[in-house]
Amino acid sequence: MHRATDAEDVMAGDIAQPLPGLELVWSGRVPEHAQEAAALAHVLDAEESARLAVFRRPEDRDAFAVAHVTLRRLLGQRLGQAPQDVSIVREPCAHCGGAHGRPYVPGRAVHFSLSHTSGMVMIALASVPVGIDVEIMPSAGTAEDVATQLHPHERAELAALPAGDRTTAFARCWTRKEAMLKAMGVGLNEDVALAYVGSGARPAPQDLWLIADLPADPGYAAAAAVRRPGTL
Repeated sequence: MHRATDAEDVMAGDIAQPLPGLELVWSGRVPEHAQEAAALAHVLDAEESARLAVFRRPEDRDAFAVAHVTLRRLLGQRLGQAPQDVSIVREPCAHCGGAHGRPYVPGRAVHFSLSHTSGMVMIALASVPVGIDVEIMPSAGTAEDVATQLHPHERAELAALPAGDRTTAFARCWTRKEAMLKAMGVGLNEDVALAYVGSGARPAPQDLWLIADLPADPGYAAAAAVRRPGTL
């Protein structure tokens, strides 16, 4: 597993490899990396720079810059290229065919996924299709409302829990689900009620995907998903 702990290599939090094919998981708090990311914003390509310029709230702009600058630095290290020389293109959208589908490196020498939420960024690099998701822990009311969108078995699992345990279980379920949908390349365009990933201590087994919960800072939940070996 690649370690990203050297200051010259991209300051990072490295997480132990939980899945086959998952090479690196980077985790960082946005405020700790925002100044460095702003200074390195020149490594972004034209599309990324245009997207960065649209943000009006500083916290949103900082999160985007940290996520995308760090991704380019990690990909550059992995591919032996300068961050600004890494080519990132997009697949056609799985739903409308537009040029805004999942981003990838031409040739797919490495697969990647990124997620950011409320001050936290996580990035995964893998040798197989990968998805990662990090979410801030929702309020009990938000978890209860959004849980109505889940698979019927997941809704039943949550309803059977003591009220004090439901928010954590919901966050665990939601990050698993979003990580797998990202790995599939469909994201939240897919009906989240269709796939059953479970809300218990272990993710529910999938035919084509392996899912693992990831350690995260207090107040956050995270998960990753990779394509099961031998199913490509």
